[in-house]
Amino acid sequence: MIVNQKKMQDLADNMLNAEEVQGRSLWADAAGRFMHNKAAVGGVITLLLIVIFTLVGPAFAQWSNEEIDWTVIGQVKTLGAPSIENGHYFGTDDLGRDLYSRVIQGTTISLMVGIIGSLVAVIVGTLYGAIAGYVGGRVDNVMMRLVDIFMSIPYMFVLILLLVIFGRSINMLFVGIGLVSWFDMSRIVRGQTLSIKNKEFIEAAIAAGVSNFTIIMRHIVPNLIGIVIVYASLLVPGFILTESFISFLGLGVQEPLTSWGALISEGAKTLQYGTLWQIGFPLFFFVITLFSMFFIGDGLRDALDPKDR
Repeated sequence: MIVNQKKMQDLADNMLNAEEVQGRSLWADAAGRFMHNKAAVGGVITLLLIVIFTLVGPAFAQWSNEEIDWTVIGQVKTLGAPSIENGHYFGTDDLGRDLYSRVIQGTTISLMVGIIGSLVAVIVGTLYGAIAGYVGGRVDNVMMRLVDIFMSIPYMFVLILLLVIFGRSINMLFVGIGLVSWFDMSRIVRGQTLSIKNKEFIEAAIAAGVSNFTIIMRHIVPNLIGIVIVYASLLVPGFILTESFISFLGLGVQEPLTSWGALISEGAKTLQYGTLWQIGFPLFFFVITLFSMFFIGDGLRDALDPKDR
């Protein structure tokens, strides 16, 4: 009797364990591992706070980003320092403009460049790589040789050339950064496509008469979502760095718009006069955003790694 009860208990435990195993999924496991990564979670919280700052911050601004405080002109070092009384929470720049409002605007534009540029690179690179890997043969060879040729050209030179020819607009910056940064994504997607194109579910779709384009969009691309998300999260800080470098050189966004790179460039020019706040505040947001992005990217890479399941 005791033996039978023990067998029944073991059977119940096995059924419970089987249910738990069946209930597991890649995304559930990934979410659990991601939440245990303190650095990644801290990066998400920090990034959310920065986004909230860009959305809520303008409601507390007493000066617009273009408005000039004529009382501090010529006396920025003394009267242009951060002060709550005169409404310049982050101080003013050398032209008497409120740095608080300009940092909000610069943060918004830099984040938009990183996110939109990443989306352009992900969409173009994923479609290009998936088509090349799935079709294969001569088409794959020609498409990837074109990528090799494009990658041999310095992308910074191409980006600067595009901005000079088509104008230094914010839209051109979005498109330019994205269109010269999809090559690595296409090679990664192409390699993953080659590894799954001969799977049983792909062969079943082919046998059912599904078109090649439908197979790519409904069967191959969805199975690459994890890799695409991880790579996209690592692209964003790189694009922010690129935009900041371009703006630092004076080839990025133009007045009255601004970005982190432009603000840091302006602050560096006046650093010798002791106006540390002009470079300190934009540099602070720039650094913590980059660290947050890198922590999130590393966390996603570790969480979505199937070897850790």
